[in-house]
Amino acid sequence: MSNKPLNLSRFVAFRYVSAGKSSHLVSFMSAISIFGLALGLAILVIVLSVMNGFDKEMRQSVLGIVPHITISSEENLNDAQWQEVRGTIQQNPAVVSISPVIQAIGVAATEGSHKGVVINGIDAALEAESSAINRFMRAGDLKALIDNRWGVVLGQTLADRLGVELGDSVDLFSTSISINPITPLATFKGFDVVGIYRVGAQELDSNLVMINLSAARSLFRLRTPYNAVHIRTVDVLQAEMVRQEIMTDLPGALRSESWVATLGAIYENIQFSRGIISFMLWLLIGVAAFNLVVSLIMIVRDKRGDIAILRTLGASPKTINHIFMWQGCFIGLTGIAIGVVLGVLGSLYVSQFAAFIEATFSIQILNAEVYPIDFLPSELNLRDVVTVASGVLVLSLLATIYPASRAAAIQPADALRHE
Repeated sequence: MSNKPLNLSRFVAFRYVSAGKSSHLVSFMSAISIFGLALGLAILVIVLSVMNGFDKEMRQSVLGIVPHITISSEENLNDAQWQEVRGTIQQNPAVVSISPVIQAIGVAATEGSHKGVVINGIDAALEAESSAINRFMRAGDLKALIDNRWGVVLGQTLADRLGVELGDSVDLFSTSISINPITPLATFKGFDVVGIYRVGAQELDSNLVMINLSAARSLFRLRTPYNAVHIRTVDVLQAEMVRQEIMTDLPGALRSESWVATLGAIYENIQFSRGIISFMLWLLIGVAAFNLVVSLIMIVRDKRGDIAILRTLGASPKTINHIFMWQGCFIGLTGIAIGVVLGVLGSLYVSQFAAFIEATFSIQILNAEVYPIDFLPSELNLRDVVTVASGVLVLSLLATIYPASRAAAIQPADALRHE
C-alpha cells in the first residue's frame, strides 16, 4: 500500500511534464526549464573539455619538448666535472632523464631571410627517447642528426620564414667572432635541413633550432663537451620543487631554470581561467535552476484545481508534495540527458568546428604569439561530465522544494473557491 501514493505521484508528475492539449502552459514552462538546464550543462561540459585540452597540450606537447629543468654553466667544465654533476642529479628520485646539450643564441639565415634563434646542440639518440619532438615531425626525423653531422631540425614557422624545405641548406651564425689580420669575421656553417616539426607553439616553431652536439661544439668553438643539461621529471608540475632540491647539492657556480620561469604564467592563467569560467557557467546553471523554481510555482498556480480535486479524492499533502518533487526531478533528468548529449558531441567536435570557422571566415581564434598553441584543443573527461550532471541534478531537486511545499499547503476549499 505504501507504494501506491508514490506510484500515483510519479504518474501524475509525468503527465504534467508531457505535452497535452489541456496543459499548454505546463508543457511550455517545462520545456523552458529543460532548455535552460540542458544549455547550461552542455556549455559547461564543452568549456571544461577545452580547458582539459589546453592542460593536456601544455603537458604532453609544449612541455613534452621544453625541458622541465635546465642546469647550465658559463665555465668550461670538463667531462669529469659534468659527469659528477649528472651523477648528483640522478640521485634525485624525481628525475626521469638527463640529456647533455649545448645551448646558445645564434642566427639562422638564407639568401632571402634571416632570424635570431635558440640553437640547441643535442644528442639526437637521447633526445628522441626523452622528448616528444618526434610526434610533431612534419618532414624528416630527429634521428637523421645522427647520420648527418651538419644536419639541422627546425620548426615549420621558421622554415616558412626562411623559405626552406627538407633537403635545403640553412646557414647558422654563432656569436663567436673569428679574428684575422684584416677584419673580424662571423663564424657560420651551412647545415642541411633534415627535419621540420610543428608543435603549434610560436615560441618553439619559430625560435628553436636543433643540431648535432659535435656540430654545435664546432660552431660555437667550445672547449667543454657541453654547457648545459636538460632534465625531465616524473611530474612536470613538481619541476620547480625538484630544481630547488637539486641545486642544494650542486656547486653555486651552476645556474638553473625550470619551465615555470618561461611558461609558468601561461599555465597558471589557463588554470585560473578554468576556475573563473566554470564559476560563471555554474551561475548560469543556477539561473536555470531558479527558472525551474519559477516555472514550478506557475505550474502549481495553474494546477490549483487539480490539486484540490486530488485532495478531495483523498490524496494527502505528502502525495501532492511528491507529485511536484517528481515533476522537478523529471524536468531535471530530461535537461541533464539532453545537456550531456549536446555537451559530449560539442566536446568531441569543437576542435573541428573551430578549424571550420577559421577556414571559412579567414580568422585565427587563437594567436600563437599570445597563447601557447594556435588551435582549439578538447579533451573530454568522464569525471567532469558526471560531476556536472550530478550538480545539476542536485540543483534541480533543491529547486523543487519550495514549489512542492506550496502545492502541498493548498487547501481544497480555498482552491475550488477561486476556480
